[in-house]
Amino acid sequence: MAALCESFTLCGLGPSGGVGLGGGLLALEPGPDPDHVLLTDRGRTATLFKVSDQKPLGCWSVKHGQIITCPVVCNFETHEYIAVHDDKVLRIWKNKDINLDKVFKATLSADVYRIHSLSNGGPVVLFKGGGVRTLDVLLEAPQQEIENIISDEVIKWSEAFTEGQQPVLIFATEKDGDFFVYVQKLKMNSLHKYKLEQQELSKPLSFTAYIKNQMITLLCLYSNDAVYKVLIPLQQNTEEEEQILSKSLLLNLSVSGSVLKGTSFVVLDKDHIAVLGSLAASGEESKECLTIWNTKFQTLQISKELPLGTSGQLWCYEEKFFFTHGKVLTVIMYKCETSSLAAAVGKLKDSQTPDVSSFVNWNTLGDEELVVSFQSQQSVALKSESKMTLRSKRNAVAKVQPDTVSVGQLLLNLKDAPTTVFEDELRQLMSKAQMPDFQATIGCVITALINRCKTNPKYYPRNFLLQIVQTRDLSYSLCPDLMAVALEKKDVHLLQICLQRFPDIPEEITYTCLKVFLSISEAYLQRVDVNLESVICYIDIEFNNKEVKTEIVENGFNAEREQDIWDTKITKETHLATDGEFCPVGPQKAALLNAVLHSAYSETFLLPHLKNLPAQQAVLFLRYLYYLYVKCSEKINTTLPGIRPPTINQIMDWMCLLLDAHFTVMVMLPEAKQLLSNLHKFVRAQVRFYSELNKIEGSLRELQRLNHQKDPHTYSIEVLELI
Repeated sequence: MAALCESFTLCGLGPSGGVGLGGGLLALEPGPDPDHVLLTDRGRTATLFKVSDQKPLGCWSVKHGQIITCPVVCNFETHEYIAVHDDKVLRIWKNKDINLDKVFKATLSADVYRIHSLSNGGPVVLFKGGGVRTLDVLLEAPQQEIENIISDEVIKWSEAFTEGQQPVLIFATEKDGDFFVYVQKLKMNSLHKYKLEQQELSKPLSFTAYIKNQMITLLCLYSNDAVYKVLIPLQQNTEEEEQILSKSLLLNLSVSGSVLKGTSFVVLDKDHIAVLGSLAASGEESKECLTIWNTKFQTLQISKELPLGTSGQLWCYEEKFFFTHGKVLTVIMYKCETSSLAAAVGKLKDSQTPDVSSFVNWNTLGDEELVVSFQSQQSVALKSESKMTLRSKRNAVAKVQPDTVSVGQLLLNLKDAPTTVFEDELRQLMSKAQMPDFQATIGCVITALINRCKTNPKYYPRNFLLQIVQTRDLSYSLCPDLMAVALEKKDVHLLQICLQRFPDIPEEITYTCLKVFLSISEAYLQRVDVNLESVICYIDIEFNNKEVKTEIVENGFNAEREQDIWDTKITKETHLATDGEFCPVGPQKAALLNAVLHSAYSETFLLPHLKNLPAQQAVLFLRYLYYLYVKCSEKINTTLPGIRPPTINQIMDWMCLLLDAHFTVMVMLPEAKQLLSNLHKFVRAQVRFYSELNKIEGSLRELQRLNHQKDPHTYSIEVLELI
């Protein structure tokens, strides 16, 4: 018996990761530890995820113009990561590495098809010409000649195993409609070629294989909606150049008049396989489904419809399915039990209580789930009974006293209530400060408000949401859809408060807020409510109407003196725009940008998003950061006045991040040239100034040491000359 269990979203996908032919991911590979997977997209990025936490642990990208052409794998012996970009360039790095430009690089002499990493045999590299090398041998001489053994054939699939401490590689090729299978034992340097028996009017679409008792079992999914099995003995003594492999029918993908047009499949155990494809009945529209089949009894065990479509790719690790569904990567857990005829036909009595999943999908909390989330201490049977009861009461009276019902029951009953009743009941619910699970209750209240916003686009309780966020200690994970709705509505005030108060905002959301803030016009911002506490004490509000010429020495920096060194001639207008004297944005936009500067982030995860910031917005943001830097340097303690202003460390960190992400663009843009020049001069002057301070500090310490050695009762006059 097989069953599909809890499902959840692991991550969103980029534009190239959607549904259809050519979409999806480049690959999904196991990570260095259990519950970890490595995701490689069809572009420049690889990401390490911890599945149970639904969080990325690391993200690495190659430079613009480069493309990862071989899925990233983990070397399980050294815990290093291996990738190939642009077919021939090999990269190897560790978890602590951030910039792939600075990690180990080797240019190979032939194009790489795939790298397979074995848990106890090290990585194995398969080249497009059929040549095979272990990674250790390849690194000894990266430019060594790689033999071409498959001539005009094209590799369609490959897999590697370890059998008796010996690495074994198997790959399938195609040429003019004929399919061939190669089996190579690396330590013995033996290669066997086989030709796959042809199937009339059909061809193989997908392959998978496993090894048991010195026998390779190759399974092939054909276009005639059937799965075939091919047996290949690992011990082969014959010297024939090419043998014909006969196949036997394993499974017909049809049930009750419906046929499954499979695109990919995986083996679950000796009696079960999972197939991803389109299930079509005669006269009906086909529906994409994930199915589990019992090969022993030729039965369909379970099917799950996927209405948003898939890319046709399916992976399976640690009793979890991974596949693209719409614009996200979805994970579904499954379980397979020992095959019996009763289980195959669905008549096996299950005397055990189903296991409760340890995964919580915070992104889809709504309706019945709101109720179940407050009944976690009850048995699974009671949960199901409660769900059935609530469904029958969906149209009950909305206004129910919270003292007599659970929070989930109240929220469900209020689903269709009028707006005034709905908000009044939620305010009354939040007023119960001593309520158990109070934080979870607030999260469910916000979820209920957001769900109503989604179903009714004209409804948006801005003031109610602001009140909740400003008065409660919330987090992004407690209400993940809140900022998404605020971004959609361009509610910059709510976004500002969330950035200031939420400690766990994902870097992608932080970047999206930054992009929105920079793109909104100053005229629009002057009409909306924004908290200006962080900028009002230092910003030059009337910067467009003033021309102030000052003679300020800022931490040892004198602009006129440095101007002679650089010998740069600029106009008065350009000087006002780039020398940091006046703020390049209005006070409202400055306050919003300050909120972004305060948000917590990881450089590893933020940098890939920051590279997508439009060039003009990047220049404007850098000008504002430079302005803040100059303002901080005017003060002895390098601290800006006001409530929650950005610190000098935050300003410098973001400035470095922005330059790392857009350095090439900044150098090429004419409008950024003078800005970089002024920034360079200012930083250089400060380095000189602090260098002088360090010299003075050393001299003063020496003077202090000499004073301690003197007799305190003697009088003397000493002159300290600083050179």
